[in-house]
Amino acid sequence: MNKRLLVVDDEPKLLRAVAVDLQGEGYIVTTARSGAEALVAVAQKLPDLIVSDIRMPGMDGYELARRLRRNESTALIPIVFLTAKDQTKDRIEGFRTGVDAYLTKPFEPDELLAVIASILQRVERTHGQIARLVGGA
Repeated sequence: MNKRLLVVDDEPKLLRAVAVDLQGEGYIVTTARSGAEALVAVAQKLPDLIVSDIRMPGMDGYELARRLRRNESTALIPIVFLTAKDQTKDRIEGFRTGVDAYLTKPFEPDELLAVIASILQRVERTHGQIARLVGGA
């Protein structure tokens, strides 16, 4: 089954480029141009992973991550920050909000693809392990 990804960025050209790269790997990609738009997209269909910028008008990526982590139905969705904010304090804040990975722009598309694949594989292994534990109990 193809994994569903949500990409959130207010820069249309980058949003389109990232979506094309991910679709080329077989992912089903939905896009959003703001944190608020992302919350609507998540409410309509839960993605398997979210790639989000931090700097966006209105709700930034940090607040988006906080809101997702506070909601029981979205708390475990993996989040990857893809952002121009490259200071150590920015990374620390990202990890404190609960993101799984933090990549900076400009970025290498192959690195983004590798990070996403790694996270999704870990999630699959975790689900398999839980199923075995529950099934064997």
